[in-house]
Amino acid sequence: MRKEYNKLVRDGIPELIRQDNHEYEVVVMGEEEYREALRQKLVEEAGEVAAADHQRLVSELADLYEVIDAVMAAYGIERELVLVEQVRRRVDRGGFLKRLKLLWTRG
Repeated sequence: MRKEYNKLVRDGIPELIRQDNHEYEVVVMGEEEYREALRQKLVEEAGEVAAADHQRLVSELADLYEVIDAVMAAYGIERELVLVEQVRRRVDRGGFLKRLKLLWTRG
């Protein structure tokens, strides 16, 4: 039975499918389609991190980092630039160490 995916997959997935003696079809996306697919994959992987139990958390975070790296490469963004911005935002707004939960604001 044929199962439809129509999503970005890791480069080694077609070989794994072939090794399982399954048929498949892939296409190489153009730059804009690839960038959009990466953004979709970013949301997918973030959801998997959010849903992961303690045992799967490291693997799911690794997948998320892989997509983040690919997004940065696709847009020509250097890791150092992101890290500098992370520090700047932490200085301006703080981190998450205090475990604060905003309940409400007024006017």
